[in-house]
Amino acid sequence: MVHGRWAWWAVAVGAFCVQLDSFALNPALPVVRAELPGAAATAPWVVSGYLLAAGALMPVAGRLADLCGRRRMLALGAALFGVSSVCCALAPSLSFLVAARVVQGAGGALIMPAGLALLTNAAPPGQGRRATGRALGVAGLATVCGPFLGGALTQSVSWRAVFWLTVPFAAAAAWCAGRAAEPRDAAAARQPLDVAGAVTATGALVCLTWWLEHRAAWGWGAGAVLLGAWCVRAERRAPAPLVDLALFRNLPYVALTAAGAVANAATVALLYVLPLTLQQGRGWPVSAAGLAFLAPAAALAAGGPGAGRVRPGAAVPVMALCLAAAGGALWATGVPAGAPALLVAATGAAAALGVAGGLALTGTQAVVRRERAGGASGLTKSVLTTTAGWGLALTAPATGADPAVPAPAGPVGGGVPPSLVLPAAGCLVGAVLTAAVWGLERRRARR
Repeated sequence: MVHGRWAWWAVAVGAFCVQLDSFALNPALPVVRAELPGAAATAPWVVSGYLLAAGALMPVAGRLADLCGRRRMLALGAALFGVSSVCCALAPSLSFLVAARVVQGAGGALIMPAGLALLTNAAPPGQGRRATGRALGVAGLATVCGPFLGGALTQSVSWRAVFWLTVPFAAAAAWCAGRAAEPRDAAAARQPLDVAGAVTATGALVCLTWWLEHRAAWGWGAGAVLLGAWCVRAERRAPAPLVDLALFRNLPYVALTAAGAVANAATVALLYVLPLTLQQGRGWPVSAAGLAFLAPAAALAAGGPGAGRVRPGAAVPVMALCLAAAGGALWATGVPAGAPALLVAATGAAAALGVAGGLALTGTQAVVRRERAGGASGLTKSVLTTTAGWGLALTAPATGADPAVPAPAGPVGGGVPPSLVLPAAGCLVGAVLTAAVWGLERRRARR
């Protein structure tokens, strides 16, 4: 039981570290771009390079956790994340920073799948979901305090302090992982890594992520399809496949992963649109908008513990209800009303999306075999990370501009403010499809 607590702390602190880095960095990005020498085209890769590495490597990282040990991979990922954070803090140029961020993304890819699988196997029977939910709740605190800390450190110290901030958390996660016990599957440890599956799956995800970042480059989309088909062919022939194709016949797993991707994209859209609407559409100063955002951020953070209390059999219908509630609340944010009504709707949407995002992780772990927990969590996290950019893409038609470029502060001067209508519609469609899958699964269970 004591070793189970160490596993919990390792996952909670590691996930908190990853989330803190993501949310604290956003306010510092304009200063980073202004201070570091380098081509302007390099600047977006400070974010894109991290997402590309994290999203593409998670399936391989999850499988390595099953084969080589979840505790070992979590400790390695935390150490890699910490060392690369130091390199980011000392970066002399944009190019160096981008390279360090790619390595940081690789560390994050190891932390999350290995951590989720470690906790699933180390927790006492029947306690894995709640333990994972509580760990995600701790990580969600970074959503609340990350933007404030990032802005305060950038303004009062330096943007480099944002990266230094994550180093002690990464070290603590590695130390806790080293003290955790891990039940191992001896048969899985003797299996070789599916190299063909690793290469084709990673290549397909790289192409897909690049295409989502540059949607006019259809060649990358075609590359993702071709490599994906090659990956499926390789996995069918592999004795120990990287991706267990049986997962795609597991309807609850597929439904929870797909619905989680919809919820994650909507969450990204909400995190982008709400502060921008308060500042540009309502004329609020940055400090007031940040303070008002605490309520939705706290509701989002509370979703992890809430998801951990949902029974595996109820995960799919609860996910459908969460998406429906989030879609309605996101739609309500576009109704002309005062700022209090906007914040109430945004907080309701954040609460529903927080539970949905947590269910995508806790629910999928509960419906797969424990010995394949790492591979399953790696695939789920990869889908969630890769599709996160869709959230910003769905707001772009309303602005007519690149959503990755922050707009100037102050009231909107004739422009159209970003909208959450398309993310709301996506959530509502996702709710209907998830409910349909639940109905299909119930009919199949009766036979």
